[in-house]
Amino acid sequence: MNELVNMIKDTVKPNFLNIRTSIRAYDRDAVCCGAPCWRWAYHALHSADKWFINPASYEEPGFHEEGMDNPDNPTDVVLSDEQLLSYLDRIEKKTYDYLDSLTDDMLYLKPENCPYTRMELVLRQFRHLSFHTGMLNGQTAVSTGRFPMWVSQSDKYIDDGILFGRYRKGQVTLP
Repeated sequence: MNELVNMIKDTVKPNFLNIRTSIRAYDRDAVCCGAPCWRWAYHALHSADKWFINPASYEEPGFHEEGMDNPDNPTDVVLSDEQLLSYLDRIEKKTYDYLDSLTDDMLYLKPENCPYTRMELVLRQFRHLSFHTGMLNGQTAVSTGRFPMWVSQSDKYIDDGILFGRYRKGQVTLP
């Protein structure tokens, strides 16, 4: 039985939907903590790409420049929001394929050459991705006066192009 892996899958989908909404709603060039918001979006995505599965066995994306994942480092590369969203698509597919390959027992094991268990890697990325999604949404709320939509349960989510509003009607249901 893969009860834990299925819980992870059900929870990672809203995380990806939320960062996607952030990227679709934010001012990419607004400066947050000394760097444009698109750099923070890339930082969050790159971390999810590298650290969700096994950072010791990772190949940088073709557009990556050394140190680009740290928003404090200058870079000559400028990614468009379309490139960021395309990168997110690849990360989602890679993540779901990975989760489909796991059993619950594997979550307690460390990937090769990695100091963390698979479960620790997953939890760290949940925390990191949510932190930066909130950071981007906070910047958007301050500059626009509107809070980007937040998905709690992905099975209730409808992509109708509405990017703002704290929650969607009927999205959170209690038993």
